[in-house]
Amino acid sequence: MKCRPLRVKCLRSGRSRSNSREGDYLRLPGPDRRRSGGRCPTYNEVEHFEYISVIEELAPRAMRMVDVGEEHDGQRLDNFLVHQLKGVPKSHLYKMIRSGEVRVNRGRASADARVHTGDQVRIPPVRTAAPAIQARSLTPPAPIVMPILWEDDELLAVDKPAGVAVHGGSGIAHGVIERLRASRPEARFLELVHRLDRGTSGVLLIAKRRPALLSLHAQLREGLTDKRYRAIVSGRWPLRSKRLDWPLVKTLTAQGERMVYVRSDGQSAATIITGLAHRDIDANWPMTLIEAKLETGRTHQIRVHCAHAGFPIIGDDRYGDFHLNGLWAQAGWRRMYLHAYQMTFKHPVSGQSTLVVAPQPPAFENLLQHHASFGPVAG
Repeated sequence: MKCRPLRVKCLRSGRSRSNSREGDYLRLPGPDRRRSGGRCPTYNEVEHFEYISVIEELAPRAMRMVDVGEEHDGQRLDNFLVHQLKGVPKSHLYKMIRSGEVRVNRGRASADARVHTGDQVRIPPVRTAAPAIQARSLTPPAPIVMPILWEDDELLAVDKPAGVAVHGGSGIAHGVIERLRASRPEARFLELVHRLDRGTSGVLLIAKRRPALLSLHAQLREGLTDKRYRAIVSGRWPLRSKRLDWPLVKTLTAQGERMVYVRSDGQSAATIITGLAHRDIDANWPMTLIEAKLETGRTHQIRVHCAHAGFPIIGDDRYGDFHLNGLWAQAGWRRMYLHAYQMTFKHPVSGQSTLVVAPQPPAFENLLQHHASFGPVAG
C-alpha cells in the first residue's frame, strides 16, 4: 500500500513524526503503532486513532516564476521566500538559495540581495502544507476593530488594547496584524513597524507600503523616534527625571518563556523615568504615575528597569510584585498598567515630524481616581 506524505502528532506525548515522500511508512508511537500495523495511515484512518492527529499533509509544488510586486519592493530575498513559502523551514530556504535553485532574473542571488518591482524569482519545487489540510486545522482570524489614531496611504496607527498579542505564535492563533488583515482583505500590504507586549496598550504602527516600513525601521535602528509610555508603579518614585542604564540580557526559561534580566554582560539599555504624580492609599500602598522615555528598545526594557529599581509596574505578572498583584486583582484591577502613550517619528514620504498620541485608557483613569486623587499630572 502506497501512503501519501503526512506529518502526524501524538496527542499524548506531543511528539510529531512524518514520512518524507509518498510510499514511505511511518512508525507511530504508543497504542496507535499497533493499530496501524506500523505503517503511515491515511488522513481518514488517523481520525479513528485515539492519540494521533494529522498536523499537515505534505504536498509537492511545481517550479514557478513569481513576479515581484510593489508591496515587496526592496525586500531581502530570504524574507521574500518566507512570505512565498509559508511553513517551509528557513534552513531549507537558505539551502535552496546557496545551491542556486532560487534565481532572480535568471541569475544566482544571495540571501541578503534585495528584490525590486518587476523582478522575476524562480522558486523550485518544495513540499509545503496542502491547503485543504491547512483549512481543516486552522481557524481563520476574526476581524478586529480598534481606535484609529492616524492613517494615510503609507501608515496606519491604532490604539492596541491590553491583553491582545500583536501577532500569532507561542500558542496564540491570531494577533492584531492577522486580524487587521482579515478586516481589510483589499489591503495588499500590512506589516508591523514595531511590537508591543501583549499586556501593554497604546500606539501601534502598521506600514501600508514596504518603503514606509523600511524607512521607519531605519529610524528605529538609528534612534530617531521618540517613544514614551505611561505606567503606574508600586512605590513613591521622585517627581523628577532619572536615567536608568542597566544592561539587559535575554534568556529562555525551562518552560520556553522569555525572561530578561539586568546583567553586566548584557546589551546596553537606557530608559528615562519621570515621576508625574503620587498616590497613597495608605502607608503600605504607595503608587506613582510615571512617564518612561525609551532611548533603546530592548525586550521588556521598561518593565525590567522599573522592577530592578524597586518600583515594579502594577499588574506585571512576570517582573512585578506577585503578592501585590494578587491584592489588586481581588479588588478588580487586573491589567498591567503600562501604556504606549505617544510616538514621534519622521513621516516616510513628507519627512515632517509626526506625533501620534493614544489617550490613557479608562482602566488607568479609574485606578488614578480610586479613593483619594493623585496630585497634578505634568503634561
